[in-house]
Amino acid sequence: MAVLSPNTPAPDFVFPRAIAPQISLQSLRGKPAVPVLYPADWSPVCGDQLALYNEVLPEFENLGAQLIGISVDGIFCHQAYAQQRKLRFPLLADFEPKGAVARAYGAYRASDGYSERAIFIIDPQGIIRWSYLSPVDVNPGADGILAALEKLSDEATAHGHLENADHAK
Repeated sequence: MAVLSPNTPAPDFVFPRAIAPQISLQSLRGKPAVPVLYPADWSPVCGDQLALYNEVLPEFENLGAQLIGISVDGIFCHQAYAQQRKLRFPLLADFEPKGAVARAYGAYRASDGYSERAIFIIDPQGIIRWSYLSPVDVNPGADGILAALEKLSDEATAHGHLENADHAK
C-alpha cells in the first residue's frame, strides 16, 4: 500500500460531528494538521495509540498543530469512545461513503473494510509534509510525528526570518 507522500497536495475532507460544527481540511488551514487514520475505535492497539496522543497533546498544541483521529467508525461510536477514553482531540467518522477519506489518502484496506494505520502532517497551506504508514498491529508512537512537526516549525521560523530580512531591504 502506498499512502500519499510528502509534497503532495492534501485531499480536502469535510466531516460532520455529533455535537460541534463540521471539520474540514480547509477549516484547519493556517496551522499544521495531523490527521491520524486508524483501523477502529475500541481495538487495543488503536486505544494505546490514541491514549498516547492524548497524553502528549500539549506538545502537539505547543507546535501549533491540530491533531485529528479518523476511522470508519460512526459519529456516535466516536462520541462514546472519546468520552470513555477522555480524548481531548476530535475523532472524525470516515463512515459514509465508507473509507472515502482513507481511499483519497491511499490508506484504505478494502479487503478488511477499514483504514490502514497512517499518519500525515499537512502544512498550513494544505501540502503533505510528512507521512507514515505503520503496520496495523503496531502503535507507531509519537516521536516521529513530533520530530516532523518540530522540523516544520523550524522551517517556518527560518522562512519567516528570510521574509522579514527581505522586507527590511
